[in-house]
Amino acid sequence: MTEKEIGVSIDGHVATVELRRPPNNFLDIDLIGELASALEALDEDSNCRSIVLAAAGKHFCAGANLKKRVDDEAAGQKQVTQPRHLYHEAQRLVQTRKPIVAAIHGSAIGAGLGLALVADFRVTCKEARLAANFCAMGYHPGFGMTVTLPRLVGHQTAKWLFLTGKRIPGEEAFELGLADRLVAQDQVRQVAQEMAAELAKSGPLAVQATRETLNGDLFAAFRAATEREAFVQMMLRETNDFKEGVKAGFDRRDPVFTGN
Repeated sequence: MTEKEIGVSIDGHVATVELRRPPNNFLDIDLIGELASALEALDEDSNCRSIVLAAAGKHFCAGANLKKRVDDEAAGQKQVTQPRHLYHEAQRLVQTRKPIVAAIHGSAIGAGLGLALVADFRVTCKEARLAANFCAMGYHPGFGMTVTLPRLVGHQTAKWLFLTGKRIPGEEAFELGLADRLVAQDQVRQVAQEMAAELAKSGPLAVQATRETLNGDLFAAFRAATEREAFVQMMLRETNDFKEGVKAGFDRRDPVFTGN
């Protein structure tokens, strides 16, 4: 990590937290941990009342770099055992107290979509592409999306998006309820900041308390989901289907799955 990979600025009562790993903003344990630390610090800043989560580069977040993981393992490079798990860091995001508006100006794929769903509101554009493409790669959904996605779009729609891995444009995301605003691409961040400013006009303690009430058991459900997701993902990473799914995605072709 470098300090330049997460940028934080405050204008009035609105903070903007920016991912700075262009063009794809691939996430990993370090990036999500730094993001969680930034949001936790903003929780302690009484001047901050709302947050815009944005990203530099072409994509909002193209997820985790699974191709690098598969290539490293094929080359005999063992993954370094981490003292913490990516999803433990993701749990920290869900525990933060201030409302977040995500500015999705480009693709939000896989865990990148999971990150966008941690936010309270989302602004996007027709050029954006959103996908829970895990099963299409022979993998299990993660980043708590088995909880957050159905809460937004309903059980049946979430099941379809998961099982097909369908990549949907911004217009369809808006129609399904994945996004709260659909605007021109060059207006995405500005509109997200306007929404955050509107949130910041309300009583900050009341906003946080109401958000907590409405979220209900979200954290407990998110924690349970990520534990299940991590367990199944660990098993599926050992399959030939997973390796084929990742390679096919990188090669931009349909995978040939064998069920093993």
